[in-house]
Amino acid sequence: MSAQETQPESAQPPAVAPASPLAEAIHSLALDDLLRAAGDPTLTAELALALLERADLRGEVLERLGGNRSLLKLRKVKIALASHPKTPRHVSVPLIRQFYTFDLMKVALSPVVPADVKRTAEETLIGRLKTITLGERLTLARQASGMIAGGLLLDSEPRIMRTALENSRLTEASVVKAVLRPEASAALIQAVAQHAKWACRRDVQIALLRSEHLSLARALAFASALSAPKLREILQSSRLPARIKAELLREKSKESSDS
Repeated sequence: MSAQETQPESAQPPAVAPASPLAEAIHSLALDDLLRAAGDPTLTAELALALLERADLRGEVLERLGGNRSLLKLRKVKIALASHPKTPRHVSVPLIRQFYTFDLMKVALSPVVPADVKRTAEETLIGRLKTITLGERLTLARQASGMIAGGLLLDSEPRIMRTALENSRLTEASVVKAVLRPEASAALIQAVAQHAKWACRRDVQIALLRSEHLSLARALAFASALSAPKLREILQSSRLPARIKAELLREKSKESSDS
């Protein structure tokens, strides 16, 4: 028997299964096809997520997806739908309010989510801070957006507050806002007043001088960089004890007479 005779017949290439109508529809350019696919109750999570990767989707398609009840049972699809930059607000906002802690954090940190939708996620999460666990709050303090970290500066647990102060996304505006809140703790004021990054910021120093719990030593240090008229203006709306205010004004008057 020859070598040619002993060779097996060439294997036939495996048949490629034809794409399903839904799989074809999600890649279509026709609006009718996309609307039909988005509203189909048999649309799978995989196909829905592939559809949501398209940046060219129109609001009508995203709205149709938002009305597909079978899809809204799927967490990943809900997050992708709420995070799509073209999803209508009346679809994304109610979805966001259903999310769990770290899903809200994910939406707030996404670079493609519109600013007003991010803010809804942040405000929803801040409204829940008193009800979530210490471990979750600690993770948020480290990793969440600046607005959420700012909310955690008011946490009653000192470890959470100190961690939030080190969050790289925390902004000066959020620090100022927290310091000026009536419920700002003495521990927060002390931590900010001694912080290597925040204590040297002029707006933060002014906010600290308007707060209630700043020590005399730190108040004197911050006031020394201010003119007498500016200091008097700040102290008019300050919650510092009267004795500290009086000492600051005396010291400023002494500086003026010495010069």
